[in-house]
Amino acid sequence: MRIGRLLSLIVIIWLIIGAIAVFQRGYFKDAQADCASAGTIAVTVIAGPLNYAGVNPKIDCEVPQPSQ
Repeated sequence: MRIGRLLSLIVIIWLIIGAIAVFQRGYFKDAQADCASAGTIAVTVIAGPLNYAGVNPKIDCEVPQPSQ
């Protein structure tokens, strides 16, 4: 049980550090309602402390338009 708690704590701290990176980069202020912005925010949070090691994840996606 102790290893599970320790692992959970590490994951929570990892994600908090990622969320701090998102706020520092201003992604929430400049966020648009599209998949690229949401993806970039999600990947930045998941990357966690790697953001401070030079990782700068960006997502570029295009949603297909309905046929006419």
